[in-house]
Amino acid sequence: MTDKPTDEPQSFGKEMWDLIKVVVEALLIAVVIRTFIFGLVVIPSASMVPTLLVGDYLYVTKYAYGYSKHSFPYSAAPFSGRIFGVEPKLGDIIVFKAADKKTDFIKRLIGLPGDRIQMVDGVMHINGKAVPKVKVADFAEPLRGGRTGVVSQFVETLPNGVKYNTLDYGITGADNTNIFEIPKGHYFMVGDSRDNSNDSRFQDKVRMVAFEDIIGRADFLLLSIANEGSFLEFWNWPDNLRIDRMFQSLDNIVE
Repeated sequence: MTDKPTDEPQSFGKEMWDLIKVVVEALLIAVVIRTFIFGLVVIPSASMVPTLLVGDYLYVTKYAYGYSKHSFPYSAAPFSGRIFGVEPKLGDIIVFKAADKKTDFIKRLIGLPGDRIQMVDGVMHINGKAVPKVKVADFAEPLRGGRTGVVSQFVETLPNGVKYNTLDYGITGADNTNIFEIPKGHYFMVGDSRDNSNDSRFQDKVRMVAFEDIIGRADFLLLSIANEGSFLEFWNWPDNLRIDRMFQSLDNIVE
C-alpha cells in the first residue's frame, strides 16, 4: 500500500505566487496613482504662511496641467515638454521643480507669460498696476516652544478675482524689485509670506519657472500637524493635530 500523494508543496507555491501578484499589482496601482492622479506633499517651511503652515499635508492634483517628465517619480520619464498641457491660472498654488531640477518647491503663481512683475514698497504690481492689498486682522504666527508672534496680514486680490492672505513683516529688501518680464512658456512664483520666501523675485533657487518644471496644483489640505511633529507619532496627535485645518479646500483658507 502506497501513501497518498500530498498537494501541500504545490498549494504553498501557488499561495506564494498569488501573494507576489497581489503585491506587484498594488505597487503598480500606487505608481499609476502617484504619477497620473495625485501626489502628497508636506510643507517644510514658512514661505507660504498664512495659507500653508509647516506640517500641512497637501493633496496635489497631478493631471491639472497635463504631464511632464517631472510628473513621474525621480523625473524618470524619457521625454521633454508637456503632454495634454493645460495652462495654469493666476493665483494657483503650484508644486514645481526649482532651478536645480531636483528640489520641489511650492509657491503661488503671480505672473503669466508676457506679464511684467514688480514689487514697489511692499506692494505687488502686475503690468504696471498695483494689486489691491487690504489690511485684515493680524496673524498669530506659530513659533517654537508653543509661542506665537503677531504679524501684519493682508488680503490681496489678483486681476482675475482670486483672493488670498499675505504676511508683511515690515520694511525688508524684498519690498522693492526690478521689473521682471516673463518669457513665453514661463511663470512667476511668489510665497504668501512675502518677507520670508525665496521665490522668483530673487532669481536664485526659484527663477522663472518653465511649464515643463511644474508638477501639479495644490488643491486640498488633508491634515495638519503642529510642532514639527510626525504623522507616525500617533501618541502626540491629541496635542499636535490642527483639527480645524483638516479636510478642506485651499480655496477656503482666506480670512
